[in-house]
Amino acid sequence: MGTQELLLAAGVGSGDEVVVPSYATTAAAEAVRSVGATPVFADIDAASYCLAPASVAAAVTARTAAIVVAELFGHPADLASLRLVTAACPLPVINHIEPSDIGRAADRDAARRRRMNAACLDARLTGVLTPVVPPGIEHRYHSYVVRVPGNGRPDRDAFARALRSRGVDCRVPVKTPVHRMPPFRRELRLPQTERAVDECLALPVGAGMTRRELHRVVSACNALGGLLPYGAAA
Repeated sequence: MGTQELLLAAGVGSGDEVVVPSYATTAAAEAVRSVGATPVFADIDAASYCLAPASVAAAVTARTAAIVVAELFGHPADLASLRLVTAACPLPVINHIEPSDIGRAADRDAARRRRMNAACLDARLTGVLTPVVPPGIEHRYHSYVVRVPGNGRPDRDAFARALRSRGVDCRVPVKTPVHRMPPFRRELRLPQTERAVDECLALPVGAGMTRRELHRVVSACNALGGLLPYGAAA
């Protein structure tokens, strides 16, 4: 079932609030609106890009009827911690899957190849902050998202332009957080969301990539030295 159907099955409707991520597409927030409820935005964890349990706990009110998580890049959400922070008043936790990710999520062999490609990039990339994946977590790498250190969005965008000029098909995964878009605008401070919007860049990691293609990505990235160390941008 899609997110809208899962919300309806959980009894969510008019007058309810549903906690959703702002670092995402608008699909989850739109699904909440479609059942008559109000999306309430929470911040993300800086490593997983999934909802941060502490931020979710701060967003929960007496009107909260559910939590919608989005595993945007293939990193599993911390469902156990989300349920723990709402233990006093248990809420349904609904996993939103983007339509473009449904087939990839089901293909175990492709996920294995993407992990191998990601490991290759992890071991060789310099000048960017590679994904942080704790031991025991099976990241599916729908996207391989790095952070470009330096002066936030200006350096990230310049880095992306330079990569594209070298033939690397990179993209900014989330250009505008949902809570800054006109249909959903809220005056909120979501620092990890805002920082991710400014720093993140998705590099190619597809299951069908060859070693030569991976080497091209590494060579192009590593040739673009000179950016500030990550800690200097904090």
